Amino acid sequence: MSSPEFDANKLFPGKFFISTVLDVLESKKKMTGHMRRRYLQRAAMAGIIIAIFYVIDYTMVGAFDSIGDDEQLHVVGKLLGSLTFGWALVFIYYSKSELLTSNMMMVAIGTYYRRISLVLVLRILLLCYLGNIIGGLLIAVMLKGTTLIEGPVLDAMNHSVDVKTGYLGEGWSGWLDLFIRAVLCNFMINLAMLLVYNGYLHEDMAKIMAMIVAVFVFAFLDFEHSVANTVLFMIVGLQDGIPVGAAFGNLGIVLLGNLIGGGILIGFYYAWVNDERDTHLPHLRRSHTRH
Repeated sequence: MSSPEFDANKLFPGKFFISTVLDVLESKKKMTGHMRRRYLQRAAMAGIIIAIFYVIDYTMVGAFDSIGDDEQLHVVGKLLGSLTFGWALVFIYYSKSELLTSNMMMVAIGTYYRRISLVLVLRILLLCYLGNIIGGLLIAVMLKGTTLIEGPVLDAMNHSVDVKTGYLGEGWSGWLDLFIRAVLCNFMINLAMLLVYNGYLHEDMAKIMAMIVAVFVFAFLDFEHSVANTVLFMIVGLQDGIPVGAAFGNLGIVLLGNLIGGGILIGFYYAWVNDERDTHLPHLRRSHTRH
């Protein structure tokens, strides 16, 4: 008596996700080669979007803090600010901008399938980060000439800088805390991108909600995002100054954590689990065809 043939494709539910990422990665390889200026412009736009929405986030927090010293009001402001900041990833995705943290996942998948060399990995990530910095710096300079982040808003930003740079002064436990927050941050960001690229979400609203929720989680729980931190440090640095050494220390640890969270936990993991080359599928098919 024969049994239905084993459907091997059920073992690889993310094949569409992998093929989509590899296709997108090909365009990034071309843009960082002969079209570097355009790639930098797209990356700068992501930095601009992050900066503007981060200001909105802290404006929400500052507005509720200014009402009084009630901790519950602060939490409400933080909740609304985190929800608003969640739209940043939506704007980045639909404007075809380039964000460092999501590119970490893409180059990891490309590396696993040997579609990209280490030189190209570094070129994509460094150019993307440079563009993100340029965009964030542009907004930071513009904000210097406004009153948009005075008073409670700037107080909230300064407090955030103190917390983020304060991890470095807590020794090993602080470094580990910072690192884990960075890992979880980019895990959430790229988990959202997995949902967007895997072919199961067909409606734009479903994709939008996935991105908003993922960013809300990292913002509300105070996870650490390398680009957002870079932008925050530049904005506050031009206003009040920041401890530069501690800021660079923060970014070094956060960049590594983001790379692990997005590149390893999402990129490498899903590349491996959807790799048909490393299975015993012929044996499975034989064992399920006839008894």
